[in-house]
Amino acid sequence: MPEARLHSRTPRRSEANWSAMLAIGLLVIIVIIGVSGYIVLEGMTFTEAVYMTIITVATVGFKEVEPLSEIGMWFTSFLIVISFGIFVYAVTSLTRFMIDGVISNYYRDRKVQRKLKKLSNHVIICGYGRNGSQAAMDLSIHKVPFIVIENNAEIIDSLRDSNTILYIEGDATQDEILLHAGLMEARAMITTLPVDADNLYVVLTAKGLNPGLKIISRASNESSDIKLIRAGASNVIMPDRVGGQRMAKLVFQPDIVEFVDFMMLQEPGSVILEELSCESIANCFEGKQIKELDLRNRSGATIIGLRRADRSYVMNPSHSYVLAVTDKLFVLGTVDQIKRLREILVTEP
Repeated sequence: MPEARLHSRTPRRSEANWSAMLAIGLLVIIVIIGVSGYIVLEGMTFTEAVYMTIITVATVGFKEVEPLSEIGMWFTSFLIVISFGIFVYAVTSLTRFMIDGVISNYYRDRKVQRKLKKLSNHVIICGYGRNGSQAAMDLSIHKVPFIVIENNAEIIDSLRDSNTILYIEGDATQDEILLHAGLMEARAMITTLPVDADNLYVVLTAKGLNPGLKIISRASNESSDIKLIRAGASNVIMPDRVGGQRMAKLVFQPDIVEFVDFMMLQEPGSVILEELSCESIANCFEGKQIKELDLRNRSGATIIGLRRADRSYVMNPSHSYVLAVTDKLFVLGTVDQIKRLREILVTEP
């Protein structure tokens, strides 16, 4: 399950990066000292000085370009002594950087690409900030496949290290990035970019490529709400507004808020609230009252509400309510109970 908070680069990778930079810096200093010394002390040309410095630092034993003076011999001995340890350290650090960085990242990115080719009916999350990471965690709990689009290099590093999250590094406002994320095969998109204008552009782009896609967008400003809906967003969430409403309800309805949170955050296998479409309802059940189906006794799940075709809601429908194939049920029960209810509705008794 992905973690709901952002991570900085891992200590191991940060250490490898710092060591590689230090090694390169020390090598540059040694080369400058060597080249300057051979030019000043031995009167060599720049090319000869560079050559002498490299064969001395690398201790390869090649012949010097010309016999050295006594002071040149002392300088060469000094250069060998101070550079030998630095050269070994540099080779070790750069090798470690290549293995931990470039090679490791290439392997992980290739692994993600292979999984991406098999992905379908998934959710695309644009932005892995506070809202995006929380959405990823909830989708993971409910075993809904998803992929993250993010252009922040440090966040991409944390996603690589997780080994559990599919990701694409890039700008979600670009057509090719959305298509690469499987936009045409996706079931929904969640865009949580921090700037409303970027979210608006993502919605417009995604809707133009896949008009039937369900899109949930984040918004910060009140004026962005209507614009995002007009652009094609199915739902717009304003975290500040939701947070304020939640805090207010905790004042006068604290137990209800905590109960709903407890119910919604239950792990699979516990009591959960699920939506269930009646589109595939068995012919023998269409047009019958809820009490005639005896769903509570046969499945153990409880219908606590439903939505009609006109998008109106019925809370706690009575036993005399007549089900239609266009209804969407809101059911409370365990995973097994809801599974049995689904089987009852779509199967001839």
